[in-house]
Amino acid sequence: MSVIQTIRDKGAWIVFGIIALALIAFIMQDSSLRSGNPFANNNTLGTVNGEDIPRDEYQAKYDYMDQMSRQSGQQMPHGMLSEQTWNYLVQQTLLNQEVNKAGLVVTPDEMGDVLFGDNPPQWIQQQFTDPKTGVFDANQARQQFAQLKKRMDDPRVQTAYKEYLQPNLEQTQLQTLYQKYSALLTESVYVPKWLAEKANTDNSLIAKASYVYVPYSSISDSAVKITDEDINAYVQKHEKQFKREEETRTISYITFSEAPTAADSAAVKSSVEDLKQAFATTNDVKAFVTSKSSGAPYTGIYATANDLTGPYADSIMQLPLGGVFGPYIDNGAYTLAKLVAKRVVPDTVRVRHILVKTADQNGQQTLSDSTAKNRIDSVVYAIQHGANFDSMVQKYSDDQGSKGTAGEYTFSYSQFSGISPEFAQTAFYEPVGTKKVVKVATPQYSGYHYIEVLSQSNMEPAYDVAYVSKPIEASTETINAASTAASNFAANSRDYNSFTANAKKLGKTPVPSQDIRKNDYSISAVDGENRDFIKWVYSNKVGNVSDPVELGDQYVVAVITGVEKEGLASAKTARPMVENFVRNDKKAKLIIDTKIKGNTLESAAQSSGTSVQHADSLSFQSPAVPGVGLEPKVVGASFNKQILNKASSPIAGNGGVFVVKGEGVSATSTVVSTPEQTANNIKGTLMQQQGNGMLDALRKAATIKDKRSDVL
Repeated sequence: MSVIQTIRDKGAWIVFGIIALALIAFIMQDSSLRSGNPFANNNTLGTVNGEDIPRDEYQAKYDYMDQMSRQSGQQMPHGMLSEQTWNYLVQQTLLNQEVNKAGLVVTPDEMGDVLFGDNPPQWIQQQFTDPKTGVFDANQARQQFAQLKKRMDDPRVQTAYKEYLQPNLEQTQLQTLYQKYSALLTESVYVPKWLAEKANTDNSLIAKASYVYVPYSSISDSAVKITDEDINAYVQKHEKQFKREEETRTISYITFSEAPTAADSAAVKSSVEDLKQAFATTNDVKAFVTSKSSGAPYTGIYATANDLTGPYADSIMQLPLGGVFGPYIDNGAYTLAKLVAKRVVPDTVRVRHILVKTADQNGQQTLSDSTAKNRIDSVVYAIQHGANFDSMVQKYSDDQGSKGTAGEYTFSYSQFSGISPEFAQTAFYEPVGTKKVVKVATPQYSGYHYIEVLSQSNMEPAYDVAYVSKPIEASTETINAASTAASNFAANSRDYNSFTANAKKLGKTPVPSQDIRKNDYSISAVDGENRDFIKWVYSNKVGNVSDPVELGDQYVVAVITGVEKEGLASAKTARPMVENFVRNDKKAKLIIDTKIKGNTLESAAQSSGTSVQHADSLSFQSPAVPGVGLEPKVVGASFNKQILNKASSPIAGNGGVFVVKGEGVSATSTVVSTPEQTANNIKGTLMQQQGNGMLDALRKAATIKDKRSDVL
């Protein structure tokens, strides 16, 4: 059972006790988000501006995030979780340093407002929201907190605080400080009146222009040679865009698949086919599924048509009772489906009940079975002889959650599997008017329930289907063949040249990797994590060839092809990103030097073999040339009084070279905002940009030393 569920199951008092302890802990700590641990070891994972990130703190945060991802049903791979944990701690440290410089704190009163105010954190709302009304009860929370301070020394509270509430409280405090710090920055944005007025003036104007356009595509790429020197010059000119914060490496690799072959698939299908007759005739479906299937266990729960989502649901619903369909492929497995039974079930039921419990949440007996049975029988007798049901609920029922509703619950059929089987079967399978006592073994509601089925609605067919499945897996022969082939290749390919030559002999094309960082756990486009393989990449040199490594359903053999040191990107690395820009720069020069002659549009059009074109309604708000695309330089030139009624010098734009002649600027009929509205719009945009980029800017300005690869 999850920690969160444990907290919920233990009742409201323990939750409030935990919050009480958390608030006291917050009050006692200083303004730092992270106080030192005297028992922590000196082994650090890294530093942020000289401040250590301890390994034990990383591990605690990792464990918590791992637990949360498991409980959500979406467990993250180890490498992704490790990276998220590290990034969280770096951001937390950076923010802590900044808020301390600014003297920002969250006072106890503020923290109380955050936890119990109008917009409490979700994890608080979950505990103190009335399930019937959906309203967060802040008053009850405060009252319980005041009453239960004395329980703060309870060991269960201490454990729950450490494992659940402390991380949530820390995150809430961090978020509150983040909001304060962000507000300091965003509220410092100022837009002067003159800027807003100028923006309004610019936005109210449109320009007309004539132009000659020579696209870059008019010159073939092969006519322009791009050297490494050209790439390096571009990188140095734009060094902020190409600064690398850490070393990266690249490999090329080939794979040897150990995925199931057609023969493997046929063998699995045959083995499932052999079970079909026995599956159809067995009277003990549960035992048969348990012993023969590798898939989900048989539950005996009826599924409606909407719940049967497999690839052949319609065919399965049309089977006769006891009929078997398949084998068919579902989720990578050959499957048989048997229609065990049919019935009609309601979409929604309303019931009322009285519970006499025999054990608490931990399974500890609180009442003997015979005593509980006698008590529920007495309750039933009293009701049968005129006692008020609600009065019996208030006096005898141990289900605190239904005392406020006279013992009533409404359930949808989608909740069936989450209710104890005995209770659910009575509510959904018995007819309206049923009154019976059932014994439930589910820990949270163990004991005797007296149940009355009050109403059922939206009846629909439901099907009890049992499944036998076996995954399509590679045979031992297939796996051995892939392993042998990979080993032979690696043994005969001990450098880059032999690697490439032997790959060609096998008809395999080596696949280049993206940049691999020292702290990565996996390689892009290759399934499976292998931290040891990444370490191998960083402990060897260019040209070294790896032994076969099993990743996902294949063996990988790789050769190290490059090392990119920290600093400006090399020409090799930057070329894919900048080659097109450099090429267009060279094409622009070539077009200007060879294709555009004279000082009029007509002469430019004649010399370049193009024509004079016209554009109306050009605006600063949307700097695009119709039929061409975004060309801010061209649109800006159209408003330039210096080229009114005369040709401009050639302009190297985004898509080609232009010569522009301005033909006039006029006011648009579009309604323009007031200067105040424009100032607010500009301010809002700048504030959003500043808020979104705050942590990224702090990180870029910081000195961060990442030692994870040496420690983990």
